[in-house]
Amino acid sequence: MDKLVFQSAPVVELGSNKFVNTPIVLQFEDTPLIEVVTTQEAGFTTQIPIYHQDGTYLTKVVGSRIHKTELSDKAGVVLEHHDKVTVCKLNGQVLFEIRREEAAALRTAAELYTPNGYFVRYTTATPGILNQDGGAIKVGGITIGGMTIEGYKIGVWLGKNGDSAVGCNVSPSSMM
Repeated sequence: MDKLVFQSAPVVELGSNKFVNTPIVLQFEDTPLIEVVTTQEAGFTTQIPIYHQDGTYLTKVVGSRIHKTELSDKAGVVLEHHDKVTVCKLNGQVLFEIRREEAAALRTAAELYTPNGYFVRYTTATPGILNQDGGAIKVGGITIGGMTIEGYKIGVWLGKNGDSAVGCNVSPSSMM
């Protein structure tokens, strides 16, 4: 007999904001940078592509695992595994860090580049799309903190010309 498995909607926290049942938490143009995927082992988890500043696709992070791409070794990507932390480095610089805090909780930090070299900082410690204390998202001219964004296809969308949107059901770049 088949089992019925009930799972609540996936929740991803970015700063002090919660993205509930939002498949793409952060997207640049048409490229998802933080998205929710399902895996057989973990149920819902995050997937984050890591690009070099020249646009080379280096690794893919799925949940607590970092997967190298064909170009990873050629570029010199090194993975360091420590107690409850995995660090992905290139030329001694930390590209991505995953900290396992409890069974289902991961804390990640990265300096994200897009496939065409734009820089999007995603970290809980330094400014970027997150404010100084890591508690709010800065999108365009507004700061969003303590919000719940629920049921949208895209939580935060960023465009290369500086445009941005929160809570989208289609990519704004497809409408331009």
